[in-house]
Amino acid sequence: MSHDPIAELLFSEPATPSTANWRPRADVYRTPGGWLVKLDLAGVRPADVTVTLSGSSLTVSGCRRDWLLEREWDHVQMEIAYNCFERRLDLPGEPGSCRVSTEFRDGFLMVRVEPER
Repeated sequence: MSHDPIAELLFSEPATPSTANWRPRADVYRTPGGWLVKLDLAGVRPADVTVTLSGSSLTVSGCRRDWLLEREWDHVQMEIAYNCFERRLDLPGEPGSCRVSTEFRDGFLMVRVEPER
């Protein structure tokens, strides 16, 4: 079976801790109603992202693909990481029972973690 790096790049599965190849940068804010986590996910489709909260650990994983890549193209310079990622962040304290909501805005994923009322 031949190794096709382009097919792997375009059709790879979401990240697992052993396959994640880049770590998006993140900002964590404490808000009056909980937490806001902002991740730099330019070029990542919302359908390619998974967000989970377990205790105080927030995990965001997924894959950024180069949708413009054609099989007959040769790269000249590549500085953007296209591959699977996983980012785990520990929120301060134990959030307890929370509601998690997400929004993509201008290349950022905004994750709101708010205690259920």
